[in-house]
Amino acid sequence: MPLIIVAIGVAILLLLMIGFKINGFISLVLVSLFVAVAEGMPLDKVVKSVEGGVGGTLGHMALVVGFGAMIGNLIAESGAAQRISTTLIDKFGKKNVQWALLITGFVVGIAMFYEVGFVLLIPIVFTVCASAELPLLYVGVPMAAALSVTHGFLPPHPGPTAIAVIYGANVSTVLLYGIMIAIPTVIIAGPLFSKLLKRFEKEPPKGLFNPRIFKEEEMPSFGTCMFTALIPIVLMGASAIGEMTLANGTYARALVHFIGDPVMAMLISVLVSMYTLGLARGKKMEDIMKIVSSSISSVAMILLIIGGGGALKQVLIDSGVGKYIATMMAGTNISPLVLAWLIAAILRLALGSATVAAMTTAGIVLPMIATSGANPALMVLATGAGSLIFSHVNDPGFWIFKEYFNLTIGETIASWSMMETIISVMGLIGVLVINMFI
Repeated sequence: MPLIIVAIGVAILLLLMIGFKINGFISLVLVSLFVAVAEGMPLDKVVKSVEGGVGGTLGHMALVVGFGAMIGNLIAESGAAQRISTTLIDKFGKKNVQWALLITGFVVGIAMFYEVGFVLLIPIVFTVCASAELPLLYVGVPMAAALSVTHGFLPPHPGPTAIAVIYGANVSTVLLYGIMIAIPTVIIAGPLFSKLLKRFEKEPPKGLFNPRIFKEEEMPSFGTCMFTALIPIVLMGASAIGEMTLANGTYARALVHFIGDPVMAMLISVLVSMYTLGLARGKKMEDIMKIVSSSISSVAMILLIIGGGGALKQVLIDSGVGKYIATMMAGTNISPLVLAWLIAAILRLALGSATVAAMTTAGIVLPMIATSGANPALMVLATGAGSLIFSHVNDPGFWIFKEYFNLTIGETIASWSMMETIISVMGLIGVLVINMFI
């Protein structure tokens, strides 16, 4: 009976979001309340459980996502993203322009949300296509693949970071494993897959986007841009390596863990970005603060959706569903990694939103971690990979890709949807391979 109620709850979530077009956060809260009441929780504890889930999840996430948005906005508004991309394209040359855009998407994607990074880099894709006389998708897919991979696999992005919080996984370890999986995945889904798309000869849509092009003197140096953009990855990566190599109880390990904590890594990155991309470029602190402030509005709804997923997770725990699932799964041979991927994939296909799919899955499969002994970091990546599969017409990212690349729906499915599926399946394969060696 408990699982039937959860299944009904998921069905209601689909109905609210797909049928009635209700916002993901409101839908998740309503479903959380329904599941809590239907599972027999005392009414005086229902709201407290929902509040506890939202607060417990956002207590950590609000800082990470907020700081990440600030860094992304500073990179965009300073011309750093343009500098990184144009320099790499110049260095790689026409023959290797795909790899230049892949690296650009990977570096920029670390600090930015998918949609922001896509809209920021698409004018550069258009410019490269025109100057090098190359097909639009051949050039653009590697960039899009890199942005999608960083969004699904790598902290400090909201999805993997939020799931790590719920699963109790070490975020630095998630990042380390995520990079190991991301590199082969983005190569296959980007440059290799895009070679099959040359038949789609498309011109950039006219009048759709009028980007701001920075002048040479307006942009920071390439070294400054790369240094600033990679600080979060370096600090969190150092923390993961330090925890594997340094002895417990030593000051060095404690220090590395402190500065590599996602909150501290992002705060340090914001402070450095304010100087390298702002003050050092002659900008006034007032102008820098305007850029920082404007970034927050773009993440408000993402934070609320993550909080809604946390509410559902907490309700499943407090109502006893978690223990029921754990007991039931104790006798099964299905890998919890595969199961997490499969549930996230099904929800992604139904809901469209990768974030909602991942957060809902996290609440459902959380009990399996303790009973199965599954590695929490790999569970994060399996869930993230599943949440990316076959984006289609119910996903806003599908329509963004379609319009900017001037495609039909069928062409978008053959390119974007298949690219996302490759990333998802490669992610699962990578998780299972790593799991064999740890």
